[in-house]
Amino acid sequence: MSESVEIIFRTLTSFILLWVFVHLLGKQTIAQRTYHLYIASITMGTIAGNLAFNIKIKFLYFIIAIIIMGTVVYMLNLLSIRNPRFGKWIAGEPATLIQKGQILEESMERMGYSLESLKQALRGKDIFNIEEVEFALLETNGSLSVLKKEQYQNAAKQDLPLLPSAGSVPIELVHDGKILYENLSKHTYDYESLVAELKKRNLTVFDISYAVVGTKGNLYIDLIKDQSKE
Repeated sequence: MSESVEIIFRTLTSFILLWVFVHLLGKQTIAQRTYHLYIASITMGTIAGNLAFNIKIKFLYFIIAIIIMGTVVYMLNLLSIRNPRFGKWIAGEPATLIQKGQILEESMERMGYSLESLKQALRGKDIFNIEEVEFALLETNGSLSVLKKEQYQNAAKQDLPLLPSAGSVPIELVHDGKILYENLSKHTYDYESLVAELKKRNLTVFDISYAVVGTKGNLYIDLIKDQSKE
């Protein structure tokens, strides 16, 4: 086999192996959402790249390396899913950078996250004043999740559509931190979809004074006030 033909064969093989690797481990591999997936993506890419053109090393050695790496990552994924304690060690866990409007300098220093990096990440969330932030969480994939202070949130109590419109009325789903299960059946929101929507906003049911579904299907939320500030 000539070198040109061998390189073509190796390149096609490396592409197929990477394609199988990504499909087996899921789309989270592409996003590199955890430490071990980030390392695995770099390593697998390096192995596949060398497989494509480094004809000085035996073809079989690359195949063995890819299989071993893929198996290790797959087992780590299973372990992190089935055992949350080990999952935190394997995949890492989010770090709180701002809590109750206060910047946690020790947490930022431990994560190697500078104040300028924090401001830059907030600007990416259309927040140009750090005083607007109530809570900020650095996710394991490096993204920043932010909860604004109540007075800076888009939906305020006075904005709630409390009057009937087009023959329908708003439906209250949460009151004083308790889900009104009897009202869930009156709307397209079920328990899972309600919890999922709250999770997107970095909230739990216990953080909410009340949650109302408007006449257009929008969810409006009012947070329980921090009694310590009063």
